[in-house]
Amino acid sequence: MDQFASCFGKAGSLIRLNCKTLEYKYFPFDPKGYRLVLVDSCVKHELASSAYNYRRQSCERAAAAIKKNHPEIDFLSDCKRVWLDEVRDQISSEDFIRAEYVIGEVQRVLDVCDALERGDYETVGEMMYQTHFGLSKLYEVSCEELDFLNRLARRLGVTGSRVMGGGFGGCTINLVKNELYLPFVAAAKAEFALKFGHAPKIYDVVISDGARRL
Repeated sequence: MDQFASCFGKAGSLIRLNCKTLEYKYFPFDPKGYRLVLVDSCVKHELASSAYNYRRQSCERAAAAIKKNHPEIDFLSDCKRVWLDEVRDQISSEDFIRAEYVIGEVQRVLDVCDALERGDYETVGEMMYQTHFGLSKLYEVSCEELDFLNRLARRLGVTGSRVMGGGFGGCTINLVKNELYLPFVAAAKAEFALKFGHAPKIYDVVISDGARRL
């Protein structure tokens, strides 16, 4: 995904990418009255790669169980939620919640694309919070520092906030109304430093064109 965005990024747009087929589509991203802010926790957890292997294996087991009833599917992204419920007693509770997150996230992506076409950034923001909840509680790739930043954003009235990237440390991405930007940044620095002993780094995000000849 990172390499694809670096090559095919387009100013003023977000990309919906199907990683199975590499089909992609641009959606308008012009949040007037908002700023997109990356908050870097400066935390890196060393177990991320092995933990992701376990999650991939969980998803593969859940998909294999569903495939017995629905042989046309190859990946969880092909699955309907009701199909997961059909095999609930055939897979572990851990495999179930991992798959529950993935299937739910596919629908959230579609919902966000619809909202972007309407210019409905409140819905976009709420989907960001729902994604963070899923990444934290179902897929379990968040961490204490990222959950802290996400809760702080919600408390301060930030429109949307979620884990950015692979999790287990790293950043949150936040959709912030202009009038809340300075209070949010000040509170994020002060409250995070008070709890964790160091301030996060703040980066304003600008969606731009990908790699190109200058």
